[in-house]
Amino acid sequence: MRKTYTVNQLARLAGISVRTLHHYDEIGLLKPAFTGENRYRYYGEEELLRLQQILIHRELDIPLAEIAAVLDAPDFDRLETLQRQRDRLEEQAKRYAGMIRTIDRTIARLKGEGTMKDAELYSGIVAPEKQAEYEAWLVDRYGSDMQKQIDRSREQMAGLSQADQTAMMEELRIIEQSLAQSMVDGLPPQATALDSMIERHRAWVGSTWGRDCGPEAYAGLADIYEHPDFRKRYETIAPGFADYLITAMKAWARRQS
Repeated sequence: MRKTYTVNQLARLAGISVRTLHHYDEIGLLKPAFTGENRYRYYGEEELLRLQQILIHRELDIPLAEIAAVLDAPDFDRLETLQRQRDRLEEQAKRYAGMIRTIDRTIARLKGEGTMKDAELYSGIVAPEKQAEYEAWLVDRYGSDMQKQIDRSREQMAGLSQADQTAMMEELRIIEQSLAQSMVDGLPPQATALDSMIERHRAWVGSTWGRDCGPEAYAGLADIYEHPDFRKRYETIAPGFADYLITAMKAWARRQS
């Protein structure tokens, strides 16, 4: 007879609480194999394997209701599911390993024990699929010519020296902080007093593109900044800055026509 476990024994084995197992039983997610004459719940190998799947799915941020639907589906294949989960976790492990390398190199740079290009500060942090998502979003919104612009911009940035990249990012920081301070000071985003800094921002954009950024293109860039991830970035500079910058860019572009 295969070994069975009581609730307390299984909770210790799996590193979860007895209350969790009781909850899984109550919602029908994990029923015991049988209840003994002593009224104890007992779990066998099938339940142990099902609990493993529950915990793996939970770690992958899948809601309990969805986990039940997956495990109880007629075509559920435990071996195939484990293989897919392994593949997914292996990809995540590779990405996390890349992030660790970037963090270690950054620590060394801050300690003066090593050097790295500024662009390498973000190596492994923005997932390739996320970058691909951004680019697909841009191409879908602005057409196939956008892909050429993306490629040109990538080549432009790749050709810069470390010193040039550092200077470029510092220029952007100064511009954004200045515009954010104008917002905090109560200057409307449509104010012409912002023109000099907005034009400086436009010139910075053009330098990353490797070509001039005219008023129409600049207004189009403001539309791109509507993307949730761009908005999130600008909100970290100052609350409300995303809308302020977008409005200021479009206001400047309209004044040029």
